[in-house]
Amino acid sequence: MGKEKVDFSAVEFLTFEDVGGRLALRHTASHIMAQAIKRLWPEAKLAIGPAIKDGFYYDVDLDHKITDDDLKKIQKEMKKIINANYPLEKSILSRDKALELMRQKDEDYKVELINDLPSDEEISFYTQGEFIDLCAGPHVESTGKIKAIKLMSVAGAYWRGNEKNKMLQRVYGTAFPSQEELQEYIDRIEEAKKRDHRKIGKEMDLFALMEEGPGFPFFLPNGMILRTELENYWRQEHRKRGYDEIKTPLILSEELWHTSGHYDHYKENMYFTSIDDAEYAIKPMNCPGAMLTYKRKLYSYRDFPIRLAELGQVHRHELHGALHGLMRVRTFTQDDAHIFMTPDIVKDEIKRVVSFIDDVYNLFGFKYHIELSTRPEDSMGTDEEWNHAIDSLEAAIKEMGKDYVINEGDGAFYGPKLDFHLEDSLGRTWQCGTIQLDFQMPQKFDLTYVGSDGEKHRPIIIHRVIFGSIERFIGILIEHFAGKFPLWLAPEQVRLLTVTEKFVPYAEKVSEELAKHGIRAKVDARNEKIGYKLRQGRNERVSYLAVIGEREAEADTLSVRSSKEGDLGSLSIDKFIDALCDEIATKKL
Repeated sequence: MGKEKVDFSAVEFLTFEDVGGRLALRHTASHIMAQAIKRLWPEAKLAIGPAIKDGFYYDVDLDHKITDDDLKKIQKEMKKIINANYPLEKSILSRDKALELMRQKDEDYKVELINDLPSDEEISFYTQGEFIDLCAGPHVESTGKIKAIKLMSVAGAYWRGNEKNKMLQRVYGTAFPSQEELQEYIDRIEEAKKRDHRKIGKEMDLFALMEEGPGFPFFLPNGMILRTELENYWRQEHRKRGYDEIKTPLILSEELWHTSGHYDHYKENMYFTSIDDAEYAIKPMNCPGAMLTYKRKLYSYRDFPIRLAELGQVHRHELHGALHGLMRVRTFTQDDAHIFMTPDIVKDEIKRVVSFIDDVYNLFGFKYHIELSTRPEDSMGTDEEWNHAIDSLEAAIKEMGKDYVINEGDGAFYGPKLDFHLEDSLGRTWQCGTIQLDFQMPQKFDLTYVGSDGEKHRPIIIHRVIFGSIERFIGILIEHFAGKFPLWLAPEQVRLLTVTEKFVPYAEKVSEELAKHGIRAKVDARNEKIGYKLRQGRNERVSYLAVIGEREAEADTLSVRSSKEGDLGSLSIDKFIDALCDEIATKKL
């Protein structure tokens, strides 16, 4: 086999600041990790080892269960490989030679990957020292270019993501050009662990995850306050912007999902049931219900735009291993809206939705970036329809002066979309909002309106969400604010802490006064030390803790501590209430 040292003089070098540069560095690190694993456990079989957003992983078939202590051993071996500064050497093999090589090395997964490659695909390998791996690249010049590495964890992963296949061990790691950058990343990870919505959700008694309903979260009283306030805000803002709210059934006939196209594109993620000897589906999307709602009557062009909004509960099957708190569940509520319109107002409606999303994200202090996702391979409609839709989305955001990037082939099967990726307080991004432009559903459902010419025409539809899902957005908010929510969202806004039982009547009087102004308050009259009550209140992220003792009761005041600003000193009840009412009314961060 002839090896070819890569001619890096003919290559345009990327830095770590470039996406390509980061991927190349971390992809090389994944090969180094695979080489280290093979040194420690020669019997290990390698599957795939890509670079990912914050690091890399490699899937390994190994009878030995990799432990945290093993991660240290692997990392130590990786450092030896890095110090050896092996050059990355590329070689091209014929399909037969490639298969022969991988069979000789007993790499069954690589054999399967080679067999699945198109017949005209170039089959390349990269060699570093004694190690060779099937790979298309890219890589850095040599192993010595990796300056800082850290193995993070081990998880299970089905081969090719199929639960019918063997469970492999997925070893995660990350790599950076310097130890300082690595340490900054580790610090962010540690902060993220402290903010884990599952941990805070338990401490604040917001929601519960139970074995009896995997992927089906239970919202507890405190969580329902947070959720209700969020939904009330959603409803208020939609009414202001001319939306009508609807609610469509949870279960609809299977035939409907054939009509919409969801069955053909989505059936593996759907739940089905039989009713009266007929087949039905539990809805994974709200769209068909909105189509039927529109179709019940004939509209005129004068009626447009028609904006139908729905907090619609949907169910989608997720693999058990993919479930993650509120972030990845099997049932969730989408804050959907479907806007039906004539062609001449499409651009204006897109701009209105973008402005709406802008207002909502700004309220929570989120920055965001936009991706324009184009036609996927598995899609419906003509090139002309898709090009028209893409042009409309692009023109709207350009006119608004919004920056965006193209995400090729990631559109919905029925149309292109704008995806809004918000950035939280830790710099992490979450895809939440989306605007999808649809020329297909009106045809599928034979939707029409009467135009100014008296003839029937097809409307155009915008599908859009802002939160994305209520559950996931709550999870993001928990981590973004570390449980210290803006006052209007906080489940418990004030807790009144009595020094002794003597001051309970005064505390109850204050609580009643707060309630008159719509402020959520509780009295902690337990026979516990005030220091203990304060610590518990802080741990449960109560917005304001007010201590009531002899001095406060005599002066009609409260000694107040804010979860965000610390000790506020002594405040009169009226002054305290005025300040809280203003904070709630303005939805202050």
